[in-house]
Amino acid sequence: MIVSIVLGVVVLLCGGGGLAAFLFLSDGESGEGAPEPVAAVDSFLTAVYVDKDPAKAAGLVCSEARDDQKLTRKVDEVKGYATKYRSPRFRWTTPKVDDQNSERARVSVTLTMTTADEKTTDQSLTFVVVRKTGWWVCDVGPAG
Repeated sequence: MIVSIVLGVVVLLCGGGGLAAFLFLSDGESGEGAPEPVAAVDSFLTAVYVDKDPAKAAGLVCSEARDDQKLTRKVDEVKGYATKYRSPRFRWTTPKVDDQNSERARVSVTLTMTTADEKTTDQSLTFVVVRKTGWWVCDVGPAG
């Protein structure tokens, strides 16, 4: 009876350890990610500035950097431009890979907002994109 209990505990611990190892090694990403860094950045920008969908944007961000509240605030900010400006439209240059290795890439883009009365503003951004089960956006900041 004691041997059975000890064996049951050992099996339980090994099974739990195996699950923990699987979760650690899979890096917590659910989904495939983008096939390349440029596609990851382009999809992320589309989710935020065209679709205005924080859930879609979150699905393109690496698990370590995923913050649903920050993404929702950014999308709400983009939506709010419609109350401040006449028909704001967003476009961006083709994302350019500035530096890349097998696990990480730095991608730059210039984001432009144009209004119905032809006012424009540009912002240069740099993205850090990492490769796990595909390419995922992990950081966005001003270029520089």
